[in-house]
Amino acid sequence: MKLWGGRFEEGPSEVFERFSGSLHFDKRLIDADIRGSQAFARALGRVGLLTADETAQLVAAFDRIGQAARNPEFFAGANDEDVHTLVIRKLKDEVGGLADKIHTGRSRNEQVSLDTRLWLRDEIDAASADLKELLASLLRLAERYPDAVIPGYTHVRRAQAVLWP
Repeated sequence: MKLWGGRFEEGPSEVFERFSGSLHFDKRLIDADIRGSQAFARALGRVGLLTADETAQLVAAFDRIGQAARNPEFFAGANDEDVHTLVIRKLKDEVGGLADKIHTGRSRNEQVSLDTRLWLRDEIDAASADLKELLASLLRLAERYPDAVIPGYTHVRRAQAVLWP
C-alpha cells in the first residue's frame, strides 16, 4: 500500500522505493503499533465514535494480526512503505472498511511517536533485566572467589589492582 503519489503521472523509481521504504527496519515496531492501535480503538469506543461491536472487531483483528506477525513469513513479499501501512492493509483484509475508522482523530505522526515510545520502553525494560542479571552474576562470582585480584579501572583505564568486595 502506498500513502502518496496520486498526482504523479508515473510511479517512483525502484531506487527511490528502496531508499524511502522502512519496513525492513521498523517491522520491529509491529507489537507497539498493534498495542497502540488497540488502545486507540478502545478510546474511540469509549467516546462513542465506534460501537461496542466495532471496537471488539478491531481489537480482535489486531490480535490476529499480532499473532500472525510472530511468523517471519508474515513480512515475506510485503511491499508496504512501512510497518504502519502493512498493519492497516492487513486490518482491511480482516475487517474491510471498518479499518478506516481507526484513523479518526489520530495523526500518523502521533501513531509513529507512540509506537516508538512503546518500543523504546520495552527495549529499556529488556536491557534493564539483562543488566540486573549481569550484576547478579557478578555478585555470585564475587561471593565464589572472594580473594580474586582483578584490575580496577579509572576513566576506562586500568588502575590499582583490587579485591572483590
